[in-house]
Amino acid sequence: MSRSSVRKQVMIEVLQDDQSLPAENQRIVRVLKSRGNNLHEVENPDKSILLASMPRRFRCGVWVKKGDFVLVEPIEEGNKVKAEIVKILSTEQIKYYKMNNVWPEEFSDVVGDKKTDKKDSDDEIFVNPNRPRVSDSGSNESSDSDSSDAEEEDDYDGGDSDSASDPVDSSSKKC
Repeated sequence: MSRSSVRKQVMIEVLQDDQSLPAENQRIVRVLKSRGNNLHEVENPDKSILLASMPRRFRCGVWVKKGDFVLVEPIEEGNKVKAEIVKILSTEQIKYYKMNNVWPEEFSDVVGDKKTDKKDSDDEIFVNPNRPRVSDSGSNESSDSDSSDAEEEDDYDGGDSDSASDPVDSSSKKC
């Protein structure tokens, strides 16, 4: 299979909501931070911390961030790495686990109402701080918007700061 078709299959697998409960040896953990080289520091419900590896099939198409919940399976052959990530849990899967009483009570207070109940909330939408904010309040502020545009142009430095000295070469990326 080509690289693009493999990536498509992985994204379909991640995005589809398979309503299966965790197996006996799988655990729900919370990501604390990324340690680099596709290793993530995760926290068990009993507050023990371990390293989990991201499988090769997820590495270029799926990202996890601090506070996300993942399903892991323990691995025996590692000295430092003790688990491998099996599934990144979405909010729908977390709701399903809670309904079936599989969700650890230690993580119940961490998953607040903001993430689970307000699915269509604008709070979850990422706002790019590098773009000027556009308001939909109306056209009666045309004179005010002209003066604010002039202020925004004064703050803009043209993007010449350090864009040419970027140490990462795009041709050396693996993904």
